[in-house]
Parts: sequence; C-alpha cells; structure tokens
Amino acid sequence: MNKVSRRQFVGIAAGLAGLSVTDAMAYFGKKSPKLAFSTLGAPKWSYDQIIESAHKFGYQGIEIRGILDQMDLPLCPEFSSPEAIRQSLSKAKKHGVKIVGLGASARLHDPEGPTRAKNLDEARRFIDLAQNLECPYVRVFPNNLPKNQDREETIKLIVSGLKELGEYARGKKVMVLLESHGEVVGKDLLHRIMKESEHPNVGLIWDIFNMWSVTKESPTEVYSLLGKYIRHVHIKDAVREGDKWRYVQVGQGVAPLKEAMACLIKGGYKGYYAFEWEKKWHPTIPEPEEVFPEFPHAIAPMLKV
Repeated sequence: MNKVSRRQFVGIAAGLAGLSVTDAMAYFGKKSPKLAFSTLGAPKWSYDQIIESAHKFGYQGIEIRGILDQMDLPLCPEFSSPEAIRQSLSKAKKHGVKIVGLGASARLHDPEGPTRAKNLDEARRFIDLAQNLECPYVRVFPNNLPKNQDREETIKLIVSGLKELGEYARGKKVMVLLESHGEVVGKDLLHRIMKESEHPNVGLIWDIFNMWSVTKESPTEVYSLLGKYIRHVHIKDAVREGDKWRYVQVGQGVAPLKEAMACLIKGGYKGYYAFEWEKKWHPTIPEPEEVFPEFPHAIAPMLKV
C-alpha cells in the first residue's frame, strides 16, 4: 500500500471536496470498502436522521450504540415492539443501509451475583433484538481487571460469559463480539481469552486506537496474533495534548491506522470499517454533520488496494 504524506493527504482531500463519496471510493480503488459509523457520534440524532445521513454520506452500514438519550436499545421506541422493529428495519433497507452492529453495555468481568446476571441478561436481550433486525453482531465488554479480584478468576469469568452468550446466539445468525476495551487491550491477554472462548458465534472487535494508545503494540503484531478472530473494526484517531487524548478526523492524528489497514487488507478482511466518533462521551469535539461526511474521504487513501 502506498504511503501518503500529510501534504499529499491535504491535497487529495481538497481535490475531492466537490466529489460524491461514491466518486471518491471509485478514485481510490476498484473495490469500495464497507463503511459504517457508530451512533455514539451523533447522540442528538433521531433514528430517521441516522439512517438518512448514512445513505446521504455514502455509508453502507450503521452500528447502533444508542438513539438520542437511550442506550438500552430494546427500550427505544423504534425497537419496543415487533411492528416498530419491522418498520425500523424497513427504513434501513429502503435507504440501502445495513444495521451491522448493536452496542450493548454488558460487562463480563463481574463475579457471580446480581450485577453479572443483569449484564448477561442485557446481552441476551440485545442478541434477540439483533436477530429481529437481521443484524450480525452484538458488542460486549471484557472490561476491567479489578484489583480486589483474582486476575485468573476475572479471565475465567470473561471467557465463561463469552461462551455462554455465544451458545445463546447459536442458531440466531448473530455473533457476540468482544471489544478490545478498558483494561483488556493487550494482544496476549486478548489472544488467550479468544482462544479459550472459541465458539462459532464469538468473535472480536479490533478497536485499533483503544489498544495502541495503551499498549503501543504495533498493528502488525496485533493482527498476526488476533487476525483470525477479528470480525469488526473500530476506527478513530487522536492527538496527544498534555496527559489526554483529543479526537480528530482520521488521518490527522497519530494512531497507526495505515499499518492496521494494510494488515486487514492483506489478511483478506471483508467486514466493516466503523467510524467511532465518541461525541456522546466527549461533547466538545466537532459535530457529526462536520466529521461524518469527511470520514469516507479521509480513510480512502488508507484503503486503496
């Protein structure tokens, strides 16, 4: 894959400003990648606005993390009844947009008890909703390695939770995906968890920035170990300001995204590249109306094959 300098990137972006996203994808390669965005980036958008914007900006899919202020998706009016689900799915199909993932908040590291039961129940409700929405993936968290809990026991809890949820998803055309997140971002730890929880309905979301910003492990090393488990990819970029990260448009930060994209392309990855703009958690970053139209152009040079 050819490297693109910052000056070249700016020139390309300027030259593409007047082009449609379809034209931009055609410019960069014969095979257009499948792009999605997470609704985490548009916390003030209605479901209709989400679907219409995805179509307008050239995305093939959406990953639903929340709609407006509701993060428990089965409680959203759009998904609260069989008829509402049917209408919502119909709207997405009408606009040529695939609901590719549902983001649950379920955590798998908690010990046996009411909290763990509640988290597993949430994941099961999301799996049921995903089945009805013809959505292939439900995201869950590892998430922490509590200091007051034996590390080995925590790993076993995460593994057992994944296997239990994978078995629940069997026959539903849904996969449960563990996102590299929180304190579970090292490649060796994730490899152990994925290997011990191997199941046809269990996979991994590679959040490239989440991992690299903590471990500084190269994408090449990560992919060589975890590539067989990766079913979905989260894309974001950032720059360091003092002791914090500030999110910026893809290609304008320091995340090793070009290297990661090269690994995915070489490895034959066929899934979605999902733009995860964390506006919900960082309300001062730019609005989705500004960044969502730019993402397909920004990532295109990295996906040229």
